[in-house]
Amino acid sequence: MKVTVDGPNGPQAVYAYTGGVPFDPALPCVVFIHGAMNDHTVWTLLARWFAHHGHGVLAADLPGHMRSAGPALATVQEMARWALALLDALGVARAAWVGHSMGSLVALEAAARAPQRATQLAMLGTCVPMPVPQALLDLSLADTPAAIERVVTYSFSTLAAKPSFPSPGVWLRGAARGLMHQVWRAQGDERLFHTDFTACHAYTQGMEAAAQVRCPATLVLGEHDQMTLPRSARELAQVLRARVHAVPAGHFLMQESPDPVLAALRGALG
Repeated sequence: MKVTVDGPNGPQAVYAYTGGVPFDPALPCVVFIHGAMNDHTVWTLLARWFAHHGHGVLAADLPGHMRSAGPALATVQEMARWALALLDALGVARAAWVGHSMGSLVALEAAARAPQRATQLAMLGTCVPMPVPQALLDLSLADTPAAIERVVTYSFSTLAAKPSFPSPGVWLRGAARGLMHQVWRAQGDERLFHTDFTACHAYTQGMEAAAQVRCPATLVLGEHDQMTLPRSARELAQVLRARVHAVPAGHFLMQESPDPVLAALRGALG
């Protein structure tokens, strides 16, 4: 569905996937926030399950990504303010925040900025802080396809995961590469990779934000994640008093290990 959100750049059109069910703001709401150079499609399985089991689902494209108007927002703080404005636009008082990678930082910041509006926080493929090598940021400006290839290479634990998402036999690496290229080209923003990954790198207030969170928290981490190392989330888990689930996957854990991730979120969100 399309909705107009009054974000940092004024009122803009936003696309939100609702899991195949019309959005009902009276139901318990779950907001899914994708990571850098991704869009709502990474949440298809999870969004559909919760939408068909008594939840109102919002899996939105961030500004400047795929179907949502640009420009892309440059900081995690701006994205969190935008996410809260999305709730306002749809008349949602409280929601569970679920985010992956960069989206996990946005979810954390949103839950910290408005703790009374957060019912649950689930952070997937996460760590705080989330540093990005300067070499990758520089490469993204010089050769974005090469930067995409490097991210894809380090985001999966195997060459051919089974079962995979959305169905067994899908070439996960090729699908991830294709999605990142599609997101990059959708609105003609040549610097989108650099903007997204710089936002991750520059977000240094994560522990302070975690201390402000009042809702139950869950971390879902890939055991073989080379992008956000599981050990780098230990302090975050302590500050949030979070339940931690380890799944057999790399960084793109929703695609590589879909059933264990769904099971972890079903337990977290009830």
